[in-house]
Amino acid sequence: MVKRGRIVAFFLVVILLAATIGTTITGITKDIRLGLDLQGGFEILYDVEPLDDGQEVNRQVLEATVENLNRRVNTLGISETNISIEDGNRIRVQLAGIEDQQKARELLATTAELSFRGANGEKYLDGSDLVEGSAEQTFDSRTNQPVVSLKVKDASKFYEISKEIYNTPDNPDTAYPEDVMVIWLDYKEADTTFAKEYGKPDPAYLSAPGFSDGPIRSSSVQISGNFTVESAKQLADLLNAGSLPVNLEETYSTSVGAQFGEQAMQKTIIAGAIGIATIFLFMMAYYRFPGVIAVVTLSVYIYLILLVFELMNGVLTLPGIAALILGVGMAVDANIITYERIKEELKAGKSVMSAFKAGNKRSLSTILDANITTLIAATVLFIFGTSSVKGFATMLIVSILVSFITAVYGTRLFMGLWVKSRFLNKRPKWFGVKPEDVQDIEEGEEVEPQVLGRKFDFVGLRKRFFTISIVLIAAGILALAIFKLNLGIDFTSGSRVSILANEQIDADQVEQTLEDEFDVQPKQIVISGDNNEIAVARFESELSKGKIGEIQSYYEEQYGNTPNVSTVSPVVGQELAKNAALAVLYASIGIIIYVTIRFEFYFALTAIIALLHDAFFIIALFSITRLEFDITIIAAILTIVGYSVNDTIVTFDRIRENLKLKKKVKSFKELAKVVNDSLMQTLARSINTVLTVIFAAVMLLFFGASSITNFSFALVVGLLAGTYSSLFIASQLWLIWRGKNIKDKPIQFVKKKKTGGPQV
Repeated sequence: MVKRGRIVAFFLVVILLAATIGTTITGITKDIRLGLDLQGGFEILYDVEPLDDGQEVNRQVLEATVENLNRRVNTLGISETNISIEDGNRIRVQLAGIEDQQKARELLATTAELSFRGANGEKYLDGSDLVEGSAEQTFDSRTNQPVVSLKVKDASKFYEISKEIYNTPDNPDTAYPEDVMVIWLDYKEADTTFAKEYGKPDPAYLSAPGFSDGPIRSSSVQISGNFTVESAKQLADLLNAGSLPVNLEETYSTSVGAQFGEQAMQKTIIAGAIGIATIFLFMMAYYRFPGVIAVVTLSVYIYLILLVFELMNGVLTLPGIAALILGVGMAVDANIITYERIKEELKAGKSVMSAFKAGNKRSLSTILDANITTLIAATVLFIFGTSSVKGFATMLIVSILVSFITAVYGTRLFMGLWVKSRFLNKRPKWFGVKPEDVQDIEEGEEVEPQVLGRKFDFVGLRKRFFTISIVLIAAGILALAIFKLNLGIDFTSGSRVSILANEQIDADQVEQTLEDEFDVQPKQIVISGDNNEIAVARFESELSKGKIGEIQSYYEEQYGNTPNVSTVSPVVGQELAKNAALAVLYASIGIIIYVTIRFEFYFALTAIIALLHDAFFIIALFSITRLEFDITIIAAILTIVGYSVNDTIVTFDRIRENLKLKKKVKSFKELAKVVNDSLMQTLARSINTVLTVIFAAVMLLFFGASSITNFSFALVVGLLAGTYSSLFIASQLWLIWRGKNIKDKPIQFVKKKKTGGPQV
């Protein structure tokens, strides 16, 4: 008899969830902080250097510098600011949503050490002689020109100085006056002197007032010069913020125009929606009713991801959106593993209730192992990644944790309501199982693992698989030796300028403009975008701050879009390359340790060989295609590392399970049959999982933002290579190594006396 109350409960829960999501999702998405690449802004990494040889740059000095930078940023009215201290006496500044990036850049980097000097450079006063916070932009009462007014602490001291200058006689042999007080900002005696700067239309000093009306007795001082209202206010803000206690040397920077960010977000969200919709349709078409349950749990999963990310005050970046979309594909994996196990149990002749319980029980350890290995790779990525890559890693970690909850417990809850209602009894078609495929369990009929109605001997073809891989690896090594990698500025240092036009843009024209207008020679210009409207110019050397400002102003005026500009110093480039190598190394070590503990060392070793096999194919293809290899590709490689091991673990878990059922395996032939059966049993799961993830990755590749095109390409290549290696390389290698001495050392599972657990 059907228990309709459970079905009603299912629909009530779904309606409640839909209402909750529908009424709160807008508020959640509105509150999520967007990264620089989605709303525009810039990020700079500074090396903190002492002002003089005797100064020690310690934690206290770094914190004082951060406080000063925060005061300066506050004058710009930026709400989303992140200024943090990093290892190696470095400070990272991230300003999102800022319009005038050049102004902010100058405001941050200027040391703002104000000094009052004589014409000969003799120092009379500095910032410590001023009343704190007294600077303000005002207007000269006589000329009505913008000026900066401030107050000195000691009026009598200022009177004596002005008296001394007033009484200084002019030297007829010099071409500049000597009875003036020269006001400097960041005076550098070796580079700038009053004698050199006097008479220039835009001198390095701020002002050089004389005292024609006699010495000044007031504590109020007025700095006049060739100011606009805006520049006078900026100077006043700088003086009120105080001088920096250190020198800041810019070693890495990236700036994103607001138009670039808006376009990137729109395109990537559309790509994500198409990818997720494709995954939903595939799940319902292939798995029937369980596929519908998967769509419900995946919808809850997406909602929870955004909710958790908003609660943890995370910053959503372009790679982060990609991680969310990929996370949907990977979250489906847990459902697919469970559903495939349920289908197997149904084909074996079990009832729906028994198949449901057995499928859930047998899939849990597989899902857990697969998620933990991916989590190891994501954690390493977070530790060693740069800011945008950290955003990707954070979203990936959250995705893994939330997907485990929704895909395991959510699916069990919803499916359990239907199974326990008994409505699904004797309805195997609802699970995608044909009645003629169901065996008679009472007669002891065994289910032979088949694919498309056939049984394949994958193990018998292992030499062909090895040959294919060896040939492709040799070709990859040859390609790397000849072409090498087209390394991006992340690893080689230099600058990258991305120009967004409103029409088709010509590479030769861009190159000519950069040479004629700015006297810079790009190494390479690549045209991209749906309508060839984006030009990316790459330079081997770092562009100066002034040059960056000129280029941005020029193209903003021409196209109405601020170009993206990234610069990387050689030191930072070397560090990024080193961290990338360490990330892959530590992820591999972590996975070896975990798989050894959960399985055995031979399993761990072959899993690592498989993931290195996959990573190499990504690198080789980037060498052949000459696509730029930057830091986001490392993120893609580590994602594939996690996915490849995830896939391999599923196959290994089935091999281990089948070995337990055999209890004792004494010959290579027996072991080969176990491996082949395991491959056949997990083949549908592996293909379906890679299809769902590839749906997402392909949509990102074709419809996503151009800045993650190479990242998406790496994912597609890695996913295909990962599936191939998991099925046809890792398990086959394990068979050969483990089967070498199987006659002398059979594989045998016995029960431990104390714990009762299986043991090889």
